[in-house]
Amino acid sequence: MAFRNSLLLAFSLGITAAFLDCASAEAAEPIRCTVIIDEDSGEPLYRQGACDQGFYPQSTFKLPLAMMGYDAGILTDAQNPRWKYQAKFGGPERVRKDVDPVIWEKDSIVWYSQEIARKLGSKAFADYIQRFGYGNRDVSGGLTEAWLMSSLKISADQQVQFIRRFLTGGLPISEHAVDMTAAVIPHFPAGDGWDIQGKTGSGWLRDKAGKVDYDRPLGWFVGWAMKDERRRVIFARLLVDTKRYKGDPISFVVRDGLIREFPKLAEGF
Repeated sequence: MAFRNSLLLAFSLGITAAFLDCASAEAAEPIRCTVIIDEDSGEPLYRQGACDQGFYPQSTFKLPLAMMGYDAGILTDAQNPRWKYQAKFGGPERVRKDVDPVIWEKDSIVWYSQEIARKLGSKAFADYIQRFGYGNRDVSGGLTEAWLMSSLKISADQQVQFIRRFLTGGLPISEHAVDMTAAVIPHFPAGDGWDIQGKTGSGWLRDKAGKVDYDRPLGWFVGWAMKDERRRVIFARLLVDTKRYKGDPISFVVRDGLIREFPKLAEGF
């Protein structure tokens, strides 16, 4: 009888644990943020969602990496350097090609980012992060991985303030680095005469054990928008979802949604 009761108890606990796991999974909600600020004043023009929570920057980190690369003389102009793909870089078929700064930003080539970081070296890389005041400034995740679902995190609020300092000359980099970084960031036409420049970033959250949680995809789109060359605003949109994505990465969904909605959002400012 005692053995039977133990089995029943174990079975009951197992059912309860499974129920709690399912309830926990169902209870998870998407994390969203859209924030738009005025370049001149830095004041928010639109802000909705969890904009103060830090997350992995992923490929939005190609913005500060471009600034570092041009400032340090590793990158020279929009087409140079053009580096050849090497088998040791790995990655999907789409990245196995020669890459220059424009292609790097447009096609979001991770190995090119990592080569820039290697040429900077750990000391210079960490120094730029500190002087930029970028996110939580934690580069303990390593020279080539810190921004990729690792130690470095940044919130949407921090993203827009960082970009504002870049656009207004508030970062400790050369004018050449500012001009060339702005020149290689992709353009996206939006409605009502708005021209958007920005960088996407995709990844996933990690669970408590540090494993990638493919049910929690992370998508970014950050940058700036201009209309009639008179006024520039700065934006960041974030989505941490609770479902897996097939086909295009989540960042494309985030990007395309903001581009589509931007003219309507801009009516408020």
